[in-house]
Amino acid sequence: MIDSILTWTVQRRLASIEHFSQNPHEVQAQVLQDLLLRARSTEWGQRYGFADAPSAWEFAQRVPVSSYEELYPALERVLRGEPDVLWPGPVQWFAKSSGTTNARSKYIPVTRESLQECHYRAGRDMTALATALYPENRILAGKTLSLGGTHAPNPFRPEEEGSRVGDVSAVIMQNLPAWAEFLRTPPLELALLDEWEEKIDRIARHVLSVNVSALAGVPTWIIVLLRRVTELAGADNITEVWPNLSLFLHGAVAFGPYRELFRQLIPGPQMRYLEIYNASEGYIALQDQPNSEDLLLLLNHGIYYEFIPLDELDAEHPQTLTLEQVELGKAYALVLSTNAGLWRYKIGDTVRFTSLAPYRIRITGRTKHFLNAFGEEVVIENADAAIAAACQATNTTVRDYTAAPIYFDASAASRGGHQWLIEFSQPPQDPARFTAVLDETLRKLNSDYDAKRHRDLALSPPLLTIASTGTFTRWLARKGKLGGQHKVPRLSNSREILEAVLQEV
Repeated sequence: MIDSILTWTVQRRLASIEHFSQNPHEVQAQVLQDLLLRARSTEWGQRYGFADAPSAWEFAQRVPVSSYEELYPALERVLRGEPDVLWPGPVQWFAKSSGTTNARSKYIPVTRESLQECHYRAGRDMTALATALYPENRILAGKTLSLGGTHAPNPFRPEEEGSRVGDVSAVIMQNLPAWAEFLRTPPLELALLDEWEEKIDRIARHVLSVNVSALAGVPTWIIVLLRRVTELAGADNITEVWPNLSLFLHGAVAFGPYRELFRQLIPGPQMRYLEIYNASEGYIALQDQPNSEDLLLLLNHGIYYEFIPLDELDAEHPQTLTLEQVELGKAYALVLSTNAGLWRYKIGDTVRFTSLAPYRIRITGRTKHFLNAFGEEVVIENADAAIAAACQATNTTVRDYTAAPIYFDASAASRGGHQWLIEFSQPPQDPARFTAVLDETLRKLNSDYDAKRHRDLALSPPLLTIASTGTFTRWLARKGKLGGQHKVPRLSNSREILEAVLQEV
């Protein structure tokens, strides 16, 4: 019975993917009209005339493009329980993440519609594609091991137990339909534990005897779990514990730096890797081809897309492009209108189109300097504030700095981390104290960084490297970038810049 249901679901989702791939513009036009129709009686719908069924051009003229900070006054009302502001009815669930300049965390509404028509529909699509691409692996014959975060009462209405905030993975898991819960492990009482050291250990012990055929999650935590399972089993590698393991669905961070480590952790030719682009704001794209970095844009999942050319990004009223207007090879800032009530929302990611038939993208970066090698989402405002606090605490002055990840290596004790290369005008007498305050401040400012740093499980303490006077000036000169308009990139998910500057030390 279960097998026949799964087969029917796979076939249905493959047909749906084929339909929106072949009819992208018609599908997106229908998505926009459906969103406007549903939200016509909300405050925003009445303010901007959604009942008029505006065209894509009229919609873009009426509704402003908004960042999180600009949309926050309306979002706060939704958080406090006010219905019909951005989307019909009250919203009970919110995805919590970092990346905002005005608070430790940002809260993204997750409606019933966005769960059912976006996240879960895309999850079925990913399952269907993986099954079609690799039928010999029999991925659905075992369990998918997925690691989620945790959720807690909504701090804006803590007395109301029905309203919760948490990592988008935790929100998705807590509300999973029965068919999806049947396919995954571990049980929710373990998957959603909030103490990560206990969580990793208890999950590892539980899944020792489970037939795990697929993994899903952020590489950072999956590495920690695989090492613990292997250790408990007394095995040389994880394939001795899970001989049918053959797929890893990964997302949230760039996978390139982790690829070789996973080959060592999961040796053998059977292992496949597929990338997903599932953000707090919605499930946006997924890898539909083997051995490719291109992601298929999901077009009938309750998200209407617009794109800002990068030279328009800082304009007061940026001109956006529709899907029909984008060009190959150009980078755009992504703008979403969703069935969670986000209207012309700048998600903060930049993408480049690698194909227009069907529409495939690659994630090229962020609209702000960003450090997110392990899911920590440290933005430049976090980094500057932490540097300032460390300077004040140690009577120190910083002239220039850059930071980059220290990636896991093959050793069992290896953890991720950040290396901070800092040139001081006035060096600290106690560098350890400077580093400790830097770390403490980042943990206070950024909930995702704090979670990864908990008991040093996923991220080790920052590594401070002090650069000699003139290091950054010499690097800029070598690059031909001396001058007022050229600045040292502060944060990067690659070590390329930091390693280049280190050559000048």
